[in-house]
Amino acid sequence: MRLNSMCKLIPVFLLIPCLGLAQGGIIKESMKIESEILGKEMAYSVYFPEGYATSQRSYPVLYLLHGFTDDETGWVQFGEVKAIADKELQKVDVSPMIIIMPDAGLSWYVNNYDGSLRYEDYFINEFMPHVENKFRIRSEKQFRALSGLSMGGYGTLLYAIKHPDLFASAAPLSAGVSEDSSMVNMPMDNWNNVYGIPFGKNLNGKERLNDHYLQNSILNLIETGEAGQLKKVNYYIDCGDDDFLIKGNMALHSALLDQEVPHEFRVRDGGHTWEYWRTALPEVLHFVSNSFHR
Repeated sequence: MRLNSMCKLIPVFLLIPCLGLAQGGIIKESMKIESEILGKEMAYSVYFPEGYATSQRSYPVLYLLHGFTDDETGWVQFGEVKAIADKELQKVDVSPMIIIMPDAGLSWYVNNYDGSLRYEDYFINEFMPHVENKFRIRSEKQFRALSGLSMGGYGTLLYAIKHPDLFASAAPLSAGVSEDSSMVNMPMDNWNNVYGIPFGKNLNGKERLNDHYLQNSILNLIETGEAGQLKKVNYYIDCGDDDFLIKGNMALHSALLDQEVPHEFRVRDGGHTWEYWRTALPEVLHFVSNSFHR
């Protein structure tokens, strides 16, 4: 009997194996957690690798953070995380992993200036324990990684630097890192619209470089931090040569060099676009897998 004839006799749910097509991983979009710290319901999406539903094993985890104005669906809808992860996880040197994509709104992943939006506390103390208990995730440092784009790249760096005992690797893409001079000279509308929620609106010039800002400034945290603590995390930094954040990322590279912190630094052709970040994600998966491997 020919293949076409055989397939006609098989129920629809068995047609994929019949045709020899791999199903790959599974995406669950916009799952919910009721946050006591934030006082509201929060959303997140999850990528489960192929085989999760039929196995009993626990998996490493990559926390993949979205950029400014996006949400927990950004990496799913525009980043094509399922297609990219399915392809890369077929390779021997890439570990099957769970990818968690939380919604952070416009928080910049920090506890904001007046304590009304304690996103960092939520992520570290509530969200991570929730997903690591709910799913079969290996909750040791060696099996946790961070990555994200733009604002999410900033969040990646912030958590890796502040909580080096929690994460093995961090891979910020087009990270939202700026030198102090850029923040001081930023037009007020830009400051209020982009940084008003985390750091306070209507701050002028050097008023912006207050204690709360410095406590969350990536460059300041690196320059004043202990090299030994910084070296606890493996860093992969990637930014396009046409990206408006390239100067800040070069300053980040320089600051890590000054502290003699080993890291990978890549400048590739491209700008602040999903096309660029989609081409970056495969290398991120390879990089974090190296930390997961024994």
